Amino acid sequence: MDKFLIVTNRDKDKGLQVTGFIQKYLEDRGARCRLAKPLQGNDALVTGYTDTSSLRNDVDCVLVLGGDGTLLQTVRDFVGMDIPLAGINLGTTGFLAAIDRDELMSGLDALLQDRFTVQKRMMLKGQVFRGERSLQESMAFNDVIVTRSGYSRLVELKIYVDGHLLDIYAADGVIVATPTGSTGYNLSAGGPVVFPQTEMMIITPICPHSLSARSVVVPADAQVVVEVGKRRKTQKEEALVTYDGQTVWNLETGDQVRVERSPIYVPMISIRQNDFCDVLRNKLKNVQ
Repeated sequence: MDKFLIVTNRDKDKGLQVTGFIQKYLEDRGARCRLAKPLQGNDALVTGYTDTSSLRNDVDCVLVLGGDGTLLQTVRDFVGMDIPLAGINLGTTGFLAAIDRDELMSGLDALLQDRFTVQKRMMLKGQVFRGERSLQESMAFNDVIVTRSGYSRLVELKIYVDGHLLDIYAADGVIVATPTGSTGYNLSAGGPVVFPQTEMMIITPICPHSLSARSVVVPADAQVVVEVGKRRKTQKEEALVTYDGQTVWNLETGDQVRVERSPIYVPMISIRQNDFCDVLRNKLKNVQ
């Protein structure tokens, strides 16, 4: 590949020093490389890139400089365009990154010489229903999370899988994660780590008021419904749903969040010769 677009989190690359190095390195080797433009007046944002309609035929690869949060936002910006993304980790753990900072030149050489694979990663689609009325929908690459809001108290969440009641959690919330998202909030909440190229959904309660509540793995083609229950007779429950920590929607008692596999896949570049076991072991070892 020889046509690159660079998306940079400018909070993590002050003065665009790493960005400039990458652009020069690629162009010196005959590649065409341009920088994505952030929203005018807010250089820290990764959203709002201009002229994305022509990118499908004009870009071989989107290089994303930052942490996992930057890559998650970029996935949403370019969703459905079928352009491979390669993360360059300027953050801390960086599970989603194809290239770490200490292997920058060898990673760029691998891209230039087509020494990589492209993994099709699944996404989730979530919809909020109040009765039979759809209020909102969005997609997520990592996870759809329903959590309490307002005062520090538990929220009742009823979990259904393909129309059957799975469990009722009194908890801080519940995570519905993709395999890619299994190393995110799901991992912190005690959920299982899943190889990212697999297809399934992981349901993990957040701080459940129970000794027996555990994560549950369901098929990728299942429909998971999270319904906000009512624990108090005189007061509506307050909750919210988030998609990849980016989009937020307020919920109330009786609202349902219906989650299923999205028909859209995310093409993610992998250039490491070592397998996911090595990546997982090395990343977790370095988490402080």
